[in-house]
Amino acid sequence: MINILSYICIGLGLVFWYWGTWPLLGRRSVLYKLHGLSVADTLGSMAIVVGLLLRIPQEWPLLVLALISLAVWNTVLGYVLAYCVAGEDRQVGHGG
Repeated sequence: MINILSYICIGLGLVFWYWGTWPLLGRRSVLYKLHGLSVADTLGSMAIVVGLLLRIPQEWPLLVLALISLAVWNTVLGYVLAYCVAGEDRQVGHGG
């Protein structure tokens, strides 16, 4: 049962990775694309690490550290990119 749940988490993580990569082909701004990619990458990576945690529980200190690092650094990067996108939209909106 744990193996099946682990495979589901890892598969879900891969789906998030591809889901975040697909919009890179769109016509929006680079910062908007990177923001979406960083959010999907964070969710996908965290799901994969949870799947690994279920498969190899003896490595829990390193995997929990990986989860915390992903949550902190990718979230900060996502907020920075979102702020840059918002700033870009404000500049365009003022007729400049």
